[in-house]
Amino acid sequence: MQDALSLSPVAVVTTTVATQAQADHLAQGAVTALLAACGQVEPITSHYVWQAQLEQSAEWRVVLKTLPQAVARLWAWLQAHHPYEVPQLLLRTEYADSAYAAWVAAQVHLQLQLPDGAG
Repeated sequence: MQDALSLSPVAVVTTTVATQAQADHLAQGAVTALLAACGQVEPITSHYVWQAQLEQSAEWRVVLKTLPQAVARLWAWLQAHHPYEVPQLLLRTEYADSAYAAWVAAQVHLQLQLPDGAG
């Protein structure tokens, strides 16, 4: 008989920035601040309207995995450290293998107080 599937929620926060250096800064900063278990950085092309003009630009997507309970702190940190005037901040909840979700939980600290300017 096969074991029952064991899944747990993991929050995924996504944003975009203009350069790889900015993406690396956000991914590494969120992980170092213990707000995300990991951050993934990938190049993309974005098409959008900004100030009444159709734009196309190379950007970098940052995908951060965290606990659902840590989203508010990560969100606030991203707003404080993001270089865009109006950053794309997206949230979704996905269900991961419980072992992976446990690893995420071990990396993210819910009660940690960051010193001013940390990250």
